[in-house]
Amino acid sequence: MFPLTEENKHVAQLLFNTGTCPRCIFRFCGVDFHAPYKLSYKELLNELQKFLKTEKGELILEASNPPPKKIRLHELEDGIDGTDNRSQNGEGRVSVVEDGSIASKNSNPNVCNVCLGILQEFCEKEFIKKVCQKVEASGFEFTNLVFSVSFPPQLSVREHAAWLLVKQEMGKQSLSLGRNDIVQLKEAYKWITHPLFSEELGVPIDGKSLFEVSVVFAHPETVEDCHFLRAICPDCFKPAKNKQSVFTRMAVMKALNKIKEEDFCKQFPCPPNSPKAVCTVLEMECAHGAVFVAGRYNKYSRNLPQTPWIIDGERKLESSVEELISDHLLTVFKAESFNFSSSGREDVDVRTLGNGRPFAIELVNPHRVRFTAQEMKALQQKINSSSNKIQVRDLQLVTREAIGHMKEGEEEKTKTYSALIWTNKAIRKEDIEFLNDMKDLKIDQKTPLRVLHRRPLAVRSRTIHAMEACYVDAHHFRLQLKTQAGTYIKEFVHGDFGRTKPNLGSLMNVTADILELDVESVDVDWPPPLDD
Repeated sequence: MFPLTEENKHVAQLLFNTGTCPRCIFRFCGVDFHAPYKLSYKELLNELQKFLKTEKGELILEASNPPPKKIRLHELEDGIDGTDNRSQNGEGRVSVVEDGSIASKNSNPNVCNVCLGILQEFCEKEFIKKVCQKVEASGFEFTNLVFSVSFPPQLSVREHAAWLLVKQEMGKQSLSLGRNDIVQLKEAYKWITHPLFSEELGVPIDGKSLFEVSVVFAHPETVEDCHFLRAICPDCFKPAKNKQSVFTRMAVMKALNKIKEEDFCKQFPCPPNSPKAVCTVLEMECAHGAVFVAGRYNKYSRNLPQTPWIIDGERKLESSVEELISDHLLTVFKAESFNFSSSGREDVDVRTLGNGRPFAIELVNPHRVRFTAQEMKALQQKINSSSNKIQVRDLQLVTREAIGHMKEGEEEKTKTYSALIWTNKAIRKEDIEFLNDMKDLKIDQKTPLRVLHRRPLAVRSRTIHAMEACYVDAHHFRLQLKTQAGTYIKEFVHGDFGRTKPNLGSLMNVTADILELDVESVDVDWPPPLDD
């Protein structure tokens, strides 16, 4: 059923005569149900032409300055006054001959003066098929998708001009047309294209999908349409670091809301002129939102940094915990890059034992995203068999939100360490027994000298919750410590030239140093343990 009524006829005729396409005419007539937009362009044009015919079977083609006598076919073919003889009716050169019939000179539609062809060829099946071919060739794995489009900002200017034209005409009939009464171009485009995408790709369109297909349109011919707005509303167009042009859609809309109607009409034609060419596709891309993998790692080497160790551009050690895990994930997930994070970090010469340290890896733009529990287990085994320096456990897919659990209340968490201590003075077993009785010892730690190049200078209060000393010989003992997360253990032992107070050396009245340090446990209950 054709959606326009007699009430719409005058507006439809006005827009049609000035070069507006059928779908844009529907938008300006407030047609807000989907079905009419989904008809093919050719069907729409035929239906609109039938609707606009008078009772005598004539199609009225009004012009702002009509010629004094009827236009004949040969006059249109030869041109009038040497000007371009293309009519602005939406398809081809349509000539009105004396009997009122219509003669079309070509099958290609003229470009809509409002949408610049967006609602013409760019929502037909042929274009959708081209986009889908690119999607299928991209190699991404997906079960749904979100389709996003970016239109040239000058479309807003042209729509504003057409709205002012229609508003003025409707005002003559004591009718009104608000900006919000017009169906948004992007909405109409989605109504038409979303079903076509779903049909072609066999998956639903879902606004929450992590897989995005984006198309960016441009129209170089009319790029200067917006420029007059900058002269009238300069405060709306401020340069931004991440924007190539000040003429963003938001800036243009801000200026259009600010400019007076009379000022706009003086600067821009209402109706807008018909362009010679349709929009071009500037960019067509597929991308998948990041996926996240979490687990816990053990580190068994005293010569392995957590992250690549690079000083002044020079790599110091050949590998790292981060790389030994992430390299496998990058390959299997077919991701472009990754970001590694963990619950704290250990020094290059410190082992991480016990149930390991929680970590999470963000995989950027992965092409493969669906993995079964068995496949994740096999991936974990592959990582573990590739190196004897690390092992991972509880490897699993998690959400972005879940990673927050790893960082929640980080400084309130506790960590347990085992250290081999050396003293300059000979000690006896009873010299260290008092350490076992110390509970919740408060210490102040000035930023250690060894990390001052990457950490701000500050004094941090930390708590040593408990200690247990085990005598080895006259100059050595083992010390188990349970501490607040964020405590610098090495500095607590040797004092860091008095920057940590009190310290083990000052408590024992000796010079103490740490020979070996192991992380025995990181008390963060995340990620959830998995059954082996």
